Amino acid sequence: MTDWESYDPTWLVDLAREQEPDKPWLPAALANCRRAWRQSPAYTYFVNPGNPNQPGAEWQFETNIVLEHPTEGALVLDILKGQRIGGVETIDHIEQ
Repeated sequence: MTDWESYDPTWLVDLAREQEPDKPWLPAALANCRRAWRQSPAYTYFVNPGNPNQPGAEWQFETNIVLEHPTEGALVLDILKGQRIGGVETIDHIEQ
């Protein structure tokens, strides 16, 4: 996994501010997502997903938060321990 690229999370930050005002940590966590690895058109990682939930792995899953985008549809954010954003899945882009 060496295809990390620069990423502008502004659109996600704006959605989080609008749709999750009771989670003030969320826009700040999304603003930190400045590099991304696009696994597919449906999924973008912000944290290395290798060895998920194993000791020492970056990826320590905690929960999901769903945001709704007017053109992209439902977006599922993977929230990791420590209020980090692991990635975002664009449900409408999942190939059937």
